[in-house]
This record gives sequence, structure tokens and C-alpha cells, in this order.
Amino acid sequence: MSRVASRYAKALVDLAVDQGKLEDIYSDITSFQKVAENRDFQMMLKSPIIKADKKGKVLDAIFGGKIDEMTSKFFEIVLRKGRESALPIIADAFIEQYRNMKNVSSVTLTSATALSADALEAIKSKLITDGTLSKNIEFQTKVDASLIGGFRLEFGDKLYDASVAYKLEQLKKQLLN
Repeated sequence: MSRVASRYAKALVDLAVDQGKLEDIYSDITSFQKVAENRDFQMMLKSPIIKADKKGKVLDAIFGGKIDEMTSKFFEIVLRKGRESALPIIADAFIEQYRNMKNVSSVTLTSATALSADALEAIKSKLITDGTLSKNIEFQTKVDASLIGGFRLEFGDKLYDASVAYKLEQLKKQLLN
């Protein structure tokens, strides 16, 4: 399924670039992703009982007039091809291809408490000056009190854990050995 999603996403990216609508389509797809987080919406897309035209009407009711015509036509094509259950995966693939094209690094920052804008900027500048990531960093922040203090950074396939909970776990392992 991911191969199919990648191909559909690539086609949409290429068409959006050709027509100079990449940013508009990116905005539409991120809006779709937010809606696709709803479990009922996902189940509707995956349901073999609900006909494609009904699914199209639901998409039109949610997004009609709020998204670019190209995005709307893309949804119609996916529905016509019977690939609507793959729409959330296609959206993920589109976002990934967009970020690669724009050289945007996605970073998940989990901290024990909410961080200030200054702290986020300091972390961002450290990542850039170290050459770890490009200048275009998109932060997704989470709060997890179980970290006790500090933070955890995830980007790509890397994890940097500077949390108190992790350091306590390391200390515990050392003492047990």
C-alpha cells in the first residue's frame, strides 16, 4: 500500500509544482490529515459497505469550497480508482515528499513541562549550528510529565534523550551492575 501511496503523492506533488500550487495543496493535505485523525472518518474511508459516491459527498461536505480545486479533483480520482482507504497514507507520503523537497526537518520535542519560545529557539539554533539539521525545522512539541525534567528529541531515525527519567534509569543500571 505504501508504494501506491507514494505514487499518488508523487503525482500530486509534481502536478502542484507544475501549476505553482504546492503551498496551497500542502495546506489542503495538512487539513485533510487533521480530519483523518478522527476514527469515524477513517472507518468511513475504509468501509467496503459505503459506496464511493457517498464517500465523495462526505469529503465534499467537509472540504467543499475550503480546498483548492486541484485537491478536490485529486480526491475524486482516488475515489474513482477505489483507493480511498489509502487517502491518509497518501497524505502522509505527500507531506514527507513536500518536506524533502523543501528541505524541512521534522523534529518531535517531548519535555516534562511546556517550553518557552526562547527555549525552543535555543534548541533550534543548537541543532542548526551543530550541522545536525537544516535551517528549516518544523517542531512538534509534546508534554510528558513522566520525563521528570529535561527533554527528548526525535528526528529521522535518531533519538536524543536528555530527560531526568532516562538519566535515573542509566544510574539504576550502573548501580545494579
